[in-house]
Amino acid sequence: MEVEKYIASGILELYVAGALTPEQNLEVQHYALQYPEIQKEIEGIEASILKLTESTSPKMQGNGFRKISAELDDIIPFTPLESRRKTSWGNYVGWAASILLAVGLFWLYSENRNLQSEVEISNQEKLDLEETLSTTKDAIARKDFILEQLRNQNVSVIALGGQAVSPTSYAKVYWNKEQNSVIIDAQGLPEPPSGYTYQVWSLTLDPLTPTSIGLLDNLSDEGDKLFALENSNASEAFGITLEPEGGSESPTLEQLYALGTVGR
Repeated sequence: MEVEKYIASGILELYVAGALTPEQNLEVQHYALQYPEIQKEIEGIEASILKLTESTSPKMQGNGFRKISAELDDIIPFTPLESRRKTSWGNYVGWAASILLAVGLFWLYSENRNLQSEVEISNQEKLDLEETLSTTKDAIARKDFILEQLRNQNVSVIALGGQAVSPTSYAKVYWNKEQNSVIIDAQGLPEPPSGYTYQVWSLTLDPLTPTSIGLLDNLSDEGDKLFALENSNASEAFGITLEPEGGSESPTLEQLYALGTVGR
């Protein structure tokens, strides 16, 4: 049973007001015994109604009734029969007014809670929409940047072929030397195992000197498998190795997945 939804339904207010059928009353009592949250909510509603009733009831001094009674006796002779009749009608009217007041207060209380719930839902929906819009804008800006880089006439394209550990792997490097930027197209790399990531290396060949230029983290989350990195090195080749998460200081050559030289 979803207790919060049951509490928010308004049935507990009707229960306290005595507006439910006997079967519904038994159901509420059963749930109140089973779920302490429901019993606590019922007690809270009763306390709120009593407080509201006390605050709206007229205040009378301790001897106020006696003064009124004495004044009435001066005008209307007191007889037991007449007194009983008046008391009886007064009780009926008082009970009817109390019931109407209680029902009205419960209705206002329920409407207020429903309104607060709707406001909270609207605020959450607004936050979700703003977050979605922000994410979408970031994704569009990223794609525009990558497209601009790929279409630049100064971009060199370096094809990286698969190596012994994974002959079918491949990748492409789009290198803009003027802007020191690199776009890695990792579409041809397999998904890395858990706890590992791909690391991209800029290489000079004589002597062989690798320099890390970045990681291809969250490869599975990037639908286009395109990664923007920086490269200010005088690269003669590029390689991609599989490394533990966080990367390594030097490449693990046994896990070299793709390699390609500049200008070939």
